[in-house]
Amino acid sequence: MLDSAALNRLKWRSRRGLLENDLFIERFFRRHETTLTEEQASGLQALMTLPDPDLLDLLLARSEPRDQLDCADVHNVLALMRTEGPQRS
Repeated sequence: MLDSAALNRLKWRSRRGLLENDLFIERFFRRHETTLTEEQASGLQALMTLPDPDLLDLLLARSEPRDQLDCADVHNVLALMRTEGPQRS
């Protein structure tokens, strides 16, 4: 699991200019920040390299990861971010 300093850096790096992306990301952190693994953090960091429109397409499942993003860490994080429904306690 990530320590609090690494988690805070990841949250800061994950801030986006597009509100829709921010909503997905904020929900992801609310649900998973206490159990976030290094692999999931790596997948999230990889996603944060994308331009906002491309990230939104992935989050809405309008496209799938390609090239260097087509890896298990990214697919795992996307599955968690795409999950809908109420927050589990």
